[in-house]
Amino acid sequence: MFGIPGKQAVTMTAKAAGQIARLMDQGGHAGLRIGVKKGGCAGMEYTMEYVDQPDANDEVVEQDGARIMIAPMAQMFLFGTEIDYEVSLLESGFKFRNPNVVDACGCGESIKFDEGLTPQA
Repeated sequence: MFGIPGKQAVTMTAKAAGQIARLMDQGGHAGLRIGVKKGGCAGMEYTMEYVDQPDANDEVVEQDGARIMIAPMAQMFLFGTEIDYEVSLLESGFKFRNPNVVDACGCGESIKFDEGLTPQA
């Protein structure tokens, strides 16, 4: 992992941890795997999927009953990210506050990382 000893790769707000723990309980899953993939108008998108068993190379972050697995390819992109869960009149969902993002599209669904981090095709 691209980390600092004693510091978690990502953090979760209390709302995010609560929502992830609820999702884990409802589906009987071991946690959520977060990652990134190419796509969207800014070049990259976040991914989230239910996980029943962590992969050997996943970085596992646990907080307040919630468990997140970070896919190996995404670890360097997500280091330092805070995950929140927001509810508004029109939508609700997870929000990523990622210090590695240099730009985002207008709709907020896709992101761009520094050229030094972005994988080359």
